[in-house]
Amino acid sequence: MKTTNTLLAMAILASSATAIAGSTFDTLDVDGNGSISKEEASADAAILTKFDELDIDGNGELSKEEFAHAE
Repeated sequence: MKTTNTLLAMAILASSATAIAGSTFDTLDVDGNGSISKEEASADAAILTKFDELDIDGNGELSKEEFAHAE
């Protein structure tokens, strides 16, 4: 039973990681204001790591154009 629970937990974690890694602008723009804040970007570790580099105008938010450079 422990093995089954462990395998199930690993499968859930793997699918969650895949979903986060495939984040789109619209899924990260939770409040729908047309930009991604650092707080919203925290849902995707890869985007958060590059956030300051992607934020070309330095306004603390990613526009669709800036986000497109992440792909």
